[in-house]
Amino acid sequence: MQEVILEARNINKEFHDPVTVQVLRDITFTVNKGEFVSVMGKSGCGKSTLLYILSTMDTDYSGELHIDKELMTGRPDAELARIRNEKIGFVFQFHYLLNEFTVLRNVMLPGMKLGRYSEQEVEHRALERLKMLGIEQLASQSAYRISGGEKQRVAIARALINDPHIIMGDEPTGNLDKRNSDIVFDIFKELTEVHNQTLLIVTHDPEFAENSNRIIEMEDGRIIRH
Repeated sequence: MQEVILEARNINKEFHDPVTVQVLRDITFTVNKGEFVSVMGKSGCGKSTLLYILSTMDTDYSGELHIDKELMTGRPDAELARIRNEKIGFVFQFHYLLNEFTVLRNVMLPGMKLGRYSEQEVEHRALERLKMLGIEQLASQSAYRISGGEKQRVAIARALINDPHIIMGDEPTGNLDKRNSDIVFDIFKELTEVHNQTLLIVTHDPEFAENSNRIIEMEDGRIIRH
């Protein structure tokens, strides 16, 4: 029996600006532990909107969202922020590293915020994640001094620091050249195959999607295949 990490049930979303437009229609699917799932579809089909709901950042929708078998819908923002930091790792198209900090400190930040471990332990865990991604030698570099591909790997290490139940990515290879895209893809693949990490990644790249475990395809706010 596979363990369900994320479940969306009948999620609908409307924008009111000034006319009401339905952007997501009756979205229902599950993601199991250790699955590497890509979400695809043309620009404007609702992929990123869906990701913001699934990541608990957008709470203005109808339907139900469960993460790790717990209902997220209707919870107060402070509680959702805590759950997000603990259970969800994020990798975006832009790495959002803080330039004034070292690579190591950037990776440590969500761990320090969670407050589950001492600073020394968080630092140790951050170094472990950097080592896992083959970039431990960058630990003491300032974040602004490293290359784009390296920055995205640092962002992945940061996403892993709190052992999240699921990593969500919004076009994480969208800004990278082919070689660095392949490196990031291989890291994701290894995370699922070796570490049983669950991944849900929005991508425009058909090759990336084809090589993941499963594709959820969207069109006009609906899922047309999953």
